[in-house]
Amino acid sequence: MNMACIGDADPFTAAIPATKVELTVSCRNLLDRDTFSKSDPICVLYTQGIANREWREFGRTEVIDNTLNPDFVRKFILDYFFEERQNLRFDLYDLDCKSDNLSKHDFLGQAFCTLGEIVGSLGSRLEKPLMGIPGKKCGTVIVRAEELSNCRESVMLQFCGNKLDKKDFFGKSDPFLVFYRSNEDGSFTICHKTEVVKNTLDPVWQAFKIPVRALCNGDYDRSIKVEVYDWDRDGGHDFIGEFSTSYREMSRSQSQFHIYEVLNPKKKGKKKKKYHNSGTVTLLSCLVDTELSFLDYIRGGTQINFTVAIDFTASNGNPSQPTSLHYMSPYQLNDYAMALRAVGEIIQDYDSDKMFPALGFGAKLPPDGRVSHEFALNGNPQNPYCNGIEGVMEAYYQSLKSVRLYGPTHFSPVINHVARYASAVTDGSQYFILLIISDGVITDMAQTKESIVNAASLPMSIIIVGVGPAEFDEMIELDGDEERISSQGRYAERDIVQFVPFRDYIDRRGNHILSMARLAKEVLAEIPDQFLSYMRTRGIKPGPLPPPYTPCPPPALHPLLARRVSRI
Repeated sequence: MNMACIGDADPFTAAIPATKVELTVSCRNLLDRDTFSKSDPICVLYTQGIANREWREFGRTEVIDNTLNPDFVRKFILDYFFEERQNLRFDLYDLDCKSDNLSKHDFLGQAFCTLGEIVGSLGSRLEKPLMGIPGKKCGTVIVRAEELSNCRESVMLQFCGNKLDKKDFFGKSDPFLVFYRSNEDGSFTICHKTEVVKNTLDPVWQAFKIPVRALCNGDYDRSIKVEVYDWDRDGGHDFIGEFSTSYREMSRSQSQFHIYEVLNPKKKGKKKKKYHNSGTVTLLSCLVDTELSFLDYIRGGTQINFTVAIDFTASNGNPSQPTSLHYMSPYQLNDYAMALRAVGEIIQDYDSDKMFPALGFGAKLPPDGRVSHEFALNGNPQNPYCNGIEGVMEAYYQSLKSVRLYGPTHFSPVINHVARYASAVTDGSQYFILLIISDGVITDMAQTKESIVNAASLPMSIIIVGVGPAEFDEMIELDGDEERISSQGRYAERDIVQFVPFRDYIDRRGNHILSMARLAKEVLAEIPDQFLSYMRTRGIKPGPLPPPYTPCPPPALHPLLARRVSRI
């Protein structure tokens, strides 16, 4: 068996499943639709597809008889992705018979939210009014989210081989291991590859750490396939054999070694009487560790502050012309507006007051025509806040009518703007995300690099979305995936920049909702890891969880939630 593709595989590009979140549902003051008793409620959860926007039933709770204040026991378990807008719908019914057909039961109301709204709420507890019956107060639904603990486990594994088959003509084998997670459809996904140990049939591989969800998606009994190869310089690695295990089986080996026979199905299939195996692989150690997650900090009260900076340079074209990247068509959003909405609508779920600073750069401002690289879109430099993403969109449109596009393209002023506020709140209570949307060449590259190197030690991340047909070479350089960015001999402490060209994610059939979902998924996917890298390097632990919610009896008064004191 030739395994040429394995040599080029990057285990970190294999999609790691999201963490899993468990939702618990309660309701208060439901409508009473029964004449001689109270309602018998059931909650039905629907999820919405990203591309077609269709609602699909995800699951149902149990029925609780004769109550208007149910605390449902049956949970909903969903995959959670920070980078996706996961729309949810909770429908409540009063069951009147044993039929599964919901149309035969009385509708009690419904509520819409996103999974991000739930986990981003205080204590990961969201309370929403039930709607859907005109003229009626339908009560409230209360949804609590809790991250499943087995998704936060990492495991440190170390293996050694013994008497593996000799594959090289002039020397011994150069063995390495490849680990695969099994999928629901029976296929396998690569999730880790060890280093190559040269010229030995008895290798000892270095210990490696891997999230349990990457190995088995939280299913301890799911099969894990391990293949053993002899490395070849030309990439045509020779198959030595394979074995299977599971996370549960490996975790039992914490107190003793576990030995696996390496079998080559081709040799075994030939029914050679002398063939026993192609060597053995021994699990030397299995150490389980539960790591702090992004959701631990969000539940502990960390707020995500979102700032947007928009390029108003003349290279975008005259906004009144359809060829302009800033053109305001009455029929569809331009690329700037789509990028802003795609990212902002997800991040706003993690900001309690939904007030966002919105900046512009590269324009001449009224009344004197001075050029500014850091101006408030709402025209108020003392208070650049906009109310929600809709407020940011409105301020953007109004700016296009009042400022004159000019230049040049300077990134460093807006980066330094956010960095000033991030430097004042380094205790883990807030994390700052700057979205820069621009169409081309950066003219203050040296200053921008210096700003990014300085910002890398602060609680902030920078997302750059390139719009239009430009090459974006400078922006690609700022994204430190290939080489860590540096300035005057100083390297950035961590990678905090993610750049993407919007054109790569535009749906060719014109589905703008799908285009925005693709863009958001790409640019936000790295944020949780960048967030955690800052917290871990500073030794910052999550804040204390709020006191547990007591569902019954309902409180007469709700204390007012304190607004954030520290503001940009």
